[in-house]
Amino acid sequence: MFSWLLALKRKIEGIGEGVKMAYSNFTLEAVRREFQLEIVESAGIFSQVSTIVPQDRFIAELKEKVELAISSGTEKARSELIVTDVLFQLREHFNRRISFFSGIEFSVDAEQGLTGVCDFLVSLSPILSFLEAPVIILVEAKRENLTTGFGQCAAEMIAAQRFNKEKGNDIPHIYGATTSGTEWRFLKLEGVRLHIDRAVYPIAQCDKILGILSSMVEQKV
Repeated sequence: MFSWLLALKRKIEGIGEGVKMAYSNFTLEAVRREFQLEIVESAGIFSQVSTIVPQDRFIAELKEKVELAISSGTEKARSELIVTDVLFQLREHFNRRISFFSGIEFSVDAEQGLTGVCDFLVSLSPILSFLEAPVIILVEAKRENLTTGFGQCAAEMIAAQRFNKEKGNDIPHIYGATTSGTEWRFLKLEGVRLHIDRAVYPIAQCDKILGILSSMVEQKV
């Protein structure tokens, strides 16, 4: 007489088996296995990139915002006060010919878990009203350990790669970054090869960080 309970249990278990991961659930190991990535770790991938001297006003405001973000100690504050400012300065450097989005839904392939919200996403299109290909840079904000964001960032980079191709805007490289605001680490996706830079760039080197981000926009590294 409890057959209906058994049937319900099996149905629930079946649903559970079909549920795929979202970006935030991917570890680096899981994303490597799921998408057959070749992971290459090396130091100083972006070390030869030229710096970009920020505007004086940006440097002064950034100093104050870094102090405030560190004092607050929250991931949200670091994102809003530091990362947004860096990406805004990047957009200004390119005379607003690029766009960036914060907290945007970016669902490309739910079946493979390529779905969810990206902390920050940079597009080569100047349009701000909606997301247009090609997507070039994904940035994940983390409070402390930057390596914990590699899996999520890599999954988002794969999604961007597919999104661009579907839109007929395939480009050679997709880039990513994980950052606490005060420290930055960078990644590059080339086909199925994921390059991870072991170097950590502090926000005190904001000219170098802007130089790296700029080289990503220009596909120079």
